[in-house]
Amino acid sequence: MPKLKTNRGAAKRFRRTASGFKHRKTNRNHILTKKGTKRKRQLRGFQDVAAADVPGLRRMLPTKAR
Repeated sequence: MPKLKTNRGAAKRFRRTASGFKHRKTNRNHILTKKGTKRKRQLRGFQDVAAADVPGLRRMLPTKAR
């Protein structure tokens, strides 16, 4: 049986944790001048991936342990 390949696009966007996966919050890339300080502060960090998306991520990231 061939080796399982990691989806490189998904590997750059998601991190595996003990309980599931995390991803960076959206709306923090550009056009930040019109966004309030509070809004930008609350967009820091990572957020858990929805339970419905986890099976697909497990398929895309079979051995990713980062």
